[in-house]
Amino acid sequence: MFKENREAIEQLIADYFEGIFKGDVDKLEKCFHENAYLYGDIKGVDYLKSKSAYIDGVKNRQSPKALGEECKMGIIGIDILGKAAMAKLHVPFSGYNYYDYLSLAKIAGEWKIVNKVFTHVD
Repeated sequence: MFKENREAIEQLIADYFEGIFKGDVDKLEKCFHENAYLYGDIKGVDYLKSKSAYIDGVKNRQSPKALGEECKMGIIGIDILGKAAMAKLHVPFSGYNYYDYLSLAKIAGEWKIVNKVFTHVD
């Protein structure tokens, strides 16, 4: 079961990266639980948005792929315990150097991002 959960989480994160990189909001939308919130800072400015507000922001910007960037996003670590998991990710794009901490939960047999906390590091 651990291997299946890890593979499912890795696929979820791959979809998350693809959604961000390509601006694929349908794919990105499916990664998050409907009540997810995103907390963080962008160059020291506090950021707090609902999932839907975040998805709208992605929809209304040029994607890193469209800007000709190379995808350099990656998983730093995943910790799974039962139906809960944490993932630490490096998500550099568009001149930003983000680190994400994703809280994941297995809900109705499917892994979803229930919370995202992130920071931008120079």
